[in-house]
Amino acid sequence: MDTHLLISYLREQNVIREDQATELMDEAERSGKPIEQIISNFGILSEQALMQRIATSMGVPFVDLSAATFTPELLSCVPPHTARLHGALPVAVDAQSLTVALNDPLNAQTIDDLRWAVNKDVHLVIANPSQIDPLITQYYGSEQASVDELLSQLAGEAHQVADSGTDDLGISSSASSAPIVKYVNTIIAKAIQAQASDVHFEPFEKEFKIRYRVDGALYEMAPPPKRLALPVISRIKVMASLNIAERRIPQDGRIQTSLAGRQVDLRVSTLPTQHGESVVLRVLDRSVVNLDLASLGTPDAIYKYILETIQKPHGIFIVTGPTGSGKTTTLYSCIKQINSIDTKILTVEDPVEYELEGIQQVQVHESIGLTFARALRAFLRQDPDRILVGETRDLETAQIAIQSSLTGHLVLTSLHTNDAPGAVTRLIDMGVEPFLIAATLEGVLGQRLIRKICSNCKTPYEPTESLLAQVGLSAHDVGDKSFFYGSGCEQCNQTGYRGRKGIYELLDVLEPIRQLITAKAPTVVIRQKAIELGMTTLRQDGLRCIFDGETTIEEVLKYT
Repeated sequence: MDTHLLISYLREQNVIREDQATELMDEAERSGKPIEQIISNFGILSEQALMQRIATSMGVPFVDLSAATFTPELLSCVPPHTARLHGALPVAVDAQSLTVALNDPLNAQTIDDLRWAVNKDVHLVIANPSQIDPLITQYYGSEQASVDELLSQLAGEAHQVADSGTDDLGISSSASSAPIVKYVNTIIAKAIQAQASDVHFEPFEKEFKIRYRVDGALYEMAPPPKRLALPVISRIKVMASLNIAERRIPQDGRIQTSLAGRQVDLRVSTLPTQHGESVVLRVLDRSVVNLDLASLGTPDAIYKYILETIQKPHGIFIVTGPTGSGKTTTLYSCIKQINSIDTKILTVEDPVEYELEGIQQVQVHESIGLTFARALRAFLRQDPDRILVGETRDLETAQIAIQSSLTGHLVLTSLHTNDAPGAVTRLIDMGVEPFLIAATLEGVLGQRLIRKICSNCKTPYEPTESLLAQVGLSAHDVGDKSFFYGSGCEQCNQTGYRGRKGIYELLDVLEPIRQLITAKAPTVVIRQKAIELGMTTLRQDGLRCIFDGETTIEEVLKYT
């Protein structure tokens, strides 16, 4: 069941308080357990009582599925893919209507989707999700079974689909064929359910690979026949409204899809390669991204500093780190925190990843001359209080951001550097005058995302002295501290990791740091002075996570 929807429902019903809602959200994110199970574990409502309450408030019957009979005729009313996709189990059927139990009954959109899929009027009954999910798997198979079943079907039709022609009409026809449409939809649904951040479609000389990126690591799924590369990639381009006839230049687009009532955006990027177009889908699932600043997991001192800094009337606050380190999420969380009726906030991004209510967001279009710098110039005539610049890439953008700060605006932005002190050197390398940086820069937050140990297969162990030495620890430093790793289980796909968390270092630009910036001091000198003034480095914050039992030594070594 959708965590956000259920918690919002319980708040509206006055079943839980705001602080309990935050606790439930944190536990759901940490453990990965179903939200209804967590609510039961917290002693708020048993699953049975929860579902009965939902049934009463929605005015629909509550049923016990343990005594229900599922005939082949009844089960055939909902296609297997639809049943798995929407968590829908048929309970009764007549000539005009179908009665279903949903594992997420609060998603109103699902009923509309089902009406369209089964071409009947759909009525809802409420049942325990712990009964519904096993029955769907029993009668309709698992999601992996769905992929395997489609692959075997596609293998049989590969020649027919791929041989429909290589001209534009033939490609369009094969891309719109039922097996290809179904297969691409299943891959996207599986990626969203696995909470993948990206899906890679990669044609090679003798094979066609499909890989998911989950928690920063790539996993390969069962590859389809090589001949299906063109129709599958063409199908994605059709969904993203791209030109399927143009395969010589990169293209960018967007797909909006709905999964079990959740709106999911997919950013599409194509790249012409030696053996065909490679396509990457960036999954932007609003329901799994928590933009609450308090939920980022920053240490208390850094959280307090960020809160104080983003309330300042002017200055520049930079978040830094490599691609995929969570910079955008941190910046969005900051502006969401300060978004109020008495504050005008403007953002310029490339691209706009999540739409935020009450905030004016501008998408960069380099091809028509709408650059970061040009948008920023226009912002200054729009009377903003706070400005978010998605990324400071060049001198012109940096200069206007500084000018905005000097004229009484708070500017939040990101930079690609390896650590927080490196942001100063990067700005100087761009050509920004050091005295301007010293006058406007309030702070730099460096961050990385590291994988968390799977809570289901977390196992204690004794690290070797050589491994400890790699992170600068000795047996004396360790004392009686415990170390853990994930032994691998079904919940974490045998990786030992599930979910990610941030590690941080904060450069607070105090007077001694400002003097070093003005004097053009190298990064290493600024870094050393910041440590003397109390800065915790990324490595030190990583060690804190190791000692708290949240991650492994190997993971911290990989990212710091």
